[in-house]
Amino acid sequence: MRIHLTVWRQAGPNVGGAFHAYTAENVSPDMSFLEMLDVVNEQLIKKGEEPIAFDSDCREGICGTCGFMISGIPHGSQPHTTVCQLHMRKFNDGDSFTLEPWRAKAFPVLKDLVVDRSAFDRIIQAGGYTSVNTGGAKDANNILIGKDIADAAMDSAECIGCGACVAACKNASAALFTSAKITHLSLLPQGQVERTTRVLNMVERMDTEGFGSCSNEGECEAVCPKGISLKNIATMNKEFWKAVLQS
Repeated sequence: MRIHLTVWRQAGPNVGGAFHAYTAENVSPDMSFLEMLDVVNEQLIKKGEEPIAFDSDCREGICGTCGFMISGIPHGSQPHTTVCQLHMRKFNDGDSFTLEPWRAKAFPVLKDLVVDRSAFDRIIQAGGYTSVNTGGAKDANNILIGKDIADAAMDSAECIGCGACVAACKNASAALFTSAKITHLSLLPQGQVERTTRVLNMVERMDTEGFGSCSNEGECEAVCPKGISLKNIATMNKEFWKAVLQS
Protein backbone atom coordinates (compact mmCIF):
# COMPACT_ATOMS: atom_id res chain seq x y z
CA MET A 1 0.00 0.00 0.00
CA ARG A 2 1.00 3.61 -0.55
CA ILE A 3 -0.31 6.15 1.98
CA HIS A 4 -0.11 9.92 1.59
CA LEU A 5 0.30 12.01 4.74
CA THR A 6 0.16 15.70 5.55
CA VAL A 7 1.77 16.05 8.96
CA TRP A 8 2.06 18.99 11.35
CA ARG A 9 5.74 19.59 12.11
CA GLN A 10 6.76 21.84 14.99
CA ALA A 11 10.26 21.77 16.45
CA GLY A 12 9.28 22.98 19.91
CA PRO A 13 6.64 24.67 22.05
CA ASN A 14 7.92 28.18 21.43
CA VAL A 15 8.32 28.07 17.66
CA GLY A 16 5.87 28.06 14.80
CA GLY A 17 4.86 24.97 12.90
CA ALA A 18 3.67 24.00 9.44
CA PHE A 19 2.25 21.06 7.53
CA HIS A 20 4.60 18.87 5.47
CA ALA A 21 3.71 16.18 2.93
CA TYR A 22 5.09 12.62 3.10
CA THR A 23 4.39 9.31 1.39
CA ALA A 24 4.60 5.95 3.15
CA GLU A 25 5.70 3.26 0.68
CA ASN A 26 5.24 -0.51 0.91
CA VAL A 27 2.83 -0.36 3.84
CA SER A 28 1.55 -3.77 4.89
CA PRO A 29 -2.18 -4.09 5.66
CA ASP A 30 -1.14 -5.88 8.86
CA MET A 31 0.66 -2.80 10.19
CA SER A 32 -0.87 -0.57 12.80
CA PHE A 33 -1.13 3.15 12.08
CA LEU A 34 1.85 3.80 14.35
CA GLU A 35 3.90 1.11 12.63
CA MET A 36 3.13 2.88 9.35
CA LEU A 37 4.55 6.07 10.90
CA ASP A 38 7.60 4.08 11.98
CA VAL A 39 8.11 3.21 8.29
CA VAL A 40 7.89 6.90 7.36
CA ASN A 41 10.40 7.76 10.09
CA GLU A 42 12.82 5.11 8.86
CA GLN A 43 12.67 6.70 5.42
CA LEU A 44 13.27 10.17 6.91
CA ILE A 45 16.22 8.99 9.00
CA LYS A 46 17.84 7.38 5.94
CA LYS A 47 17.55 10.78 4.21
CA GLY A 48 19.15 12.49 7.21
CA GLU A 49 15.90 14.26 8.10
CA GLU A 50 14.23 14.66 11.48
CA PRO A 51 11.70 11.87 12.19
CA ILE A 52 8.11 12.71 13.07
CA ALA A 53 7.66 12.89 16.84
CA PHE A 54 4.64 11.08 18.26
CA ASP A 55 3.81 9.55 21.63
CA SER A 56 3.17 5.86 22.30
CA ASP A 57 3.69 3.36 25.07
CA CYS A 58 1.48 0.29 25.39
CA ARG A 59 0.30 0.18 21.75
CA GLU A 60 -2.67 -1.80 23.05
CA GLY A 61 -5.23 0.95 23.63
CA ILE A 62 -4.58 1.01 27.38
CA CYS A 63 -2.44 4.07 28.15
CA GLY A 64 -3.89 6.69 25.77
CA THR A 65 -0.57 8.38 25.04
CA CYS A 66 -0.74 7.76 21.28
CA GLY A 67 -3.59 10.19 20.58
CA PHE A 68 -3.52 12.77 17.79
CA MET A 69 -5.90 14.05 15.12
CA ILE A 70 -6.36 12.00 11.96
CA SER A 71 -8.07 14.08 9.28
CA GLY A 72 -9.83 16.18 11.90
CA ILE A 73 -11.00 13.35 14.16
CA PRO A 74 -9.25 12.42 17.43
CA HIS A 75 -7.82 8.89 17.03
CA GLY A 76 -9.37 8.65 13.56
CA SER A 77 -12.80 7.67 12.31
CA GLN A 78 -12.99 4.12 13.66
CA PRO A 79 -15.21 4.13 16.81
CA HIS A 80 -13.88 3.08 20.21
CA THR A 81 -10.33 2.79 18.91
CA THR A 82 -7.08 4.51 19.83
CA VAL A 83 -4.53 5.41 17.14
CA CYS A 84 -2.33 2.48 18.14
CA GLN A 85 -5.26 0.09 17.60
CA LEU A 86 -5.92 1.32 14.05
CA HIS A 87 -4.69 -1.09 11.41
CA MET A 88 -3.90 -0.26 7.83
CA ARG A 89 -6.22 -3.01 6.56
CA LYS A 90 -9.04 -0.60 7.41
CA PHE A 91 -7.78 1.74 4.70
CA ASN A 92 -7.13 1.63 0.97
CA ASP A 93 -4.08 2.00 -1.21
CA GLY A 94 -3.59 5.67 -2.06
CA ASP A 95 -5.55 7.04 0.92
CA SER A 96 -4.54 10.47 2.25
CA PHE A 97 -4.55 11.62 5.88
CA THR A 98 -3.83 14.87 7.70
CA LEU A 99 -2.14 14.39 11.07
CA GLU A 100 -1.98 17.09 13.73
CA PRO A 101 -1.73 17.27 17.53
CA TRP A 102 -4.51 17.94 20.02
CA ARG A 103 -5.42 21.63 19.80
CA ALA A 104 -6.07 23.09 23.26
CA LYS A 105 -4.56 25.85 25.37
CA ALA A 106 -4.16 23.40 28.24
CA PHE A 107 -2.31 20.92 25.97
CA PRO A 108 0.67 22.90 24.61
CA VAL A 109 2.48 21.27 21.69
CA LEU A 110 5.90 19.92 22.68
CA LYS A 111 6.97 18.67 19.26
CA ASP A 112 5.11 17.63 16.10
CA LEU A 113 2.24 15.39 17.26
CA VAL A 114 3.27 15.36 20.94
CA VAL A 115 1.45 17.55 23.46
CA ASP A 116 1.91 18.16 27.18
CA ARG A 117 -1.07 16.56 28.94
CA SER A 118 0.23 17.03 32.46
CA ALA A 119 -2.82 19.23 33.16
CA PHE A 120 -4.74 15.95 33.50
CA ASP A 121 -2.22 14.76 36.09
CA ARG A 122 -2.74 17.90 38.13
CA ILE A 123 -6.52 17.44 38.05
CA ILE A 124 -6.04 13.94 39.44
CA GLN A 125 -3.62 15.23 42.08
CA ALA A 126 -6.27 17.71 43.19
CA GLY A 127 -8.67 14.99 44.28
CA GLY A 128 -8.66 11.83 42.18
CA TYR A 129 -7.59 9.59 45.04
CA THR A 130 -8.83 8.08 48.29
CA SER A 131 -7.15 8.19 51.69
CA VAL A 132 -8.77 4.94 52.82
CA ASN A 133 -6.19 2.24 53.53
CA THR A 134 -7.66 -0.72 51.69
CA GLY A 135 -4.70 -3.02 52.39
CA GLY A 136 -3.94 -5.85 50.01
CA ALA A 137 -6.19 -7.21 47.30
CA LYS A 138 -9.48 -8.41 48.72
CA ASP A 139 -11.19 -11.69 47.97
CA ALA A 140 -14.08 -11.54 45.53
CA ASN A 141 -17.25 -10.12 47.10
CA ASN A 142 -15.42 -9.30 50.36
CA ILE A 143 -16.57 -5.67 49.98
CA LEU A 144 -20.30 -5.80 49.40
CA ILE A 145 -21.02 -3.55 46.42
CA GLY A 146 -24.04 -4.11 44.24
CA LYS A 147 -23.33 -5.30 40.70
CA ASP A 148 -25.07 -2.29 39.15
CA ILE A 149 -22.92 0.09 41.19
CA ALA A 150 -19.74 -1.87 40.49
CA ASP A 151 -20.52 -1.91 36.77
CA ALA A 152 -21.21 1.84 36.72
CA ALA A 153 -17.97 2.55 38.59
CA MET A 154 -15.98 0.42 36.16
CA ASP A 155 -17.63 2.08 33.17
CA SER A 156 -16.34 5.44 34.45
CA ALA A 157 -12.95 4.02 35.47
CA GLU A 158 -12.34 2.91 31.86
CA CYS A 159 -11.24 6.46 30.98
CA ILE A 160 -7.57 6.32 29.95
CA GLY A 161 -6.99 10.09 30.01
CA CYS A 162 -5.98 10.30 26.36
CA GLY A 163 -7.40 13.81 25.83
CA ALA A 164 -9.54 13.03 22.78
CA CYS A 165 -12.54 14.59 24.53
CA VAL A 166 -10.67 17.88 24.90
CA ALA A 167 -9.46 17.81 21.29
CA ALA A 168 -12.97 17.22 19.95
CA CYS A 169 -14.71 19.87 22.05
CA LYS A 170 -15.02 23.33 20.49
CA ASN A 171 -14.47 24.74 24.00
CA ALA A 172 -11.56 22.38 24.79
CA SER A 173 -13.48 21.20 27.85
CA ALA A 174 -12.08 18.49 30.13
CA ALA A 175 -15.49 17.82 31.67
CA LEU A 176 -15.76 14.24 30.41
CA PHE A 177 -12.35 13.24 31.77
CA THR A 178 -12.82 14.99 35.09
CA SER A 179 -16.36 13.74 35.57
CA ALA A 180 -15.35 10.14 34.85
CA LYS A 181 -12.76 10.28 37.63
CA ILE A 182 -15.18 11.96 40.05
CA THR A 183 -18.03 9.54 39.27
CA HIS A 184 -15.83 6.46 39.59
CA LEU A 185 -14.82 7.25 43.18
CA SER A 186 -18.14 8.74 44.25
CA LEU A 187 -19.84 5.39 43.60
CA LEU A 188 -17.50 3.31 45.77
CA PRO A 189 -17.38 3.09 49.58
CA GLN A 190 -13.64 3.84 49.54
CA GLY A 191 -14.34 7.17 47.85
CA GLN A 192 -16.77 8.59 50.38
CA VAL A 193 -14.25 10.22 52.75
CA GLU A 194 -13.14 12.89 50.20
CA ARG A 195 -16.40 12.91 48.24
CA THR A 196 -17.22 16.56 48.94
CA THR A 197 -13.71 18.02 48.73
CA ARG A 198 -12.84 15.88 45.71
CA VAL A 199 -15.39 17.38 43.32
CA LEU A 200 -14.73 20.94 44.50
CA ASN A 201 -10.95 20.63 44.17
CA MET A 202 -10.95 18.78 40.84
CA VAL A 203 -13.41 21.17 39.18
CA GLU A 204 -11.44 24.14 40.47
CA ARG A 205 -8.21 22.66 39.14
CA MET A 206 -9.83 21.92 35.78
CA ASP A 207 -10.82 25.58 35.45
CA THR A 208 -7.40 26.77 36.62
CA GLU A 209 -5.67 24.71 33.92
CA GLY A 210 -7.50 26.68 31.23
CA PHE A 211 -9.96 24.09 29.96
CA GLY A 212 -13.20 25.51 28.58
CA SER A 213 -16.74 25.02 29.78
CA CYS A 214 -18.95 22.12 28.72
CA SER A 215 -21.78 23.09 26.34
CA ASN A 216 -23.23 19.55 26.39
CA GLU A 217 -23.02 18.90 22.65
CA GLY A 218 -21.58 15.40 22.89
CA GLU A 219 -18.47 15.58 20.70
CA CYS A 220 -16.47 14.19 23.60
CA GLU A 221 -18.53 11.03 23.97
CA ALA A 222 -18.58 10.53 20.20
CA VAL A 223 -14.78 10.30 19.92
CA CYS A 224 -13.93 8.70 23.27
CA PRO A 225 -12.06 5.44 22.53
CA LYS A 226 -13.56 3.89 25.67
CA GLY A 227 -17.11 5.13 25.16
CA ILE A 228 -17.26 7.18 28.36
CA SER A 229 -20.83 8.44 28.72
CA LEU A 230 -22.06 12.02 29.03
CA LYS A 231 -23.98 10.80 32.09
CA ASN A 232 -20.72 11.28 34.00
CA ILE A 233 -20.89 15.03 33.39
CA ALA A 234 -24.43 15.14 34.79
CA THR A 235 -23.18 13.23 37.85
CA MET A 236 -20.28 15.66 38.29
CA ASN A 237 -22.60 18.67 38.12
CA LYS A 238 -24.91 17.09 40.71
CA GLU A 239 -21.97 16.22 42.98
CA PHE A 240 -20.56 19.73 42.59
CA TRP A 241 -23.72 21.57 43.62
CA LYS A 242 -24.33 19.21 46.53
CA ALA A 243 -20.77 19.89 47.72
CA VAL A 244 -21.25 23.66 47.34
CA LEU A 245 -24.40 23.57 49.46
CA GLN A 246 -22.72 21.42 52.11
CA SER A 247 -19.57 23.55 52.35
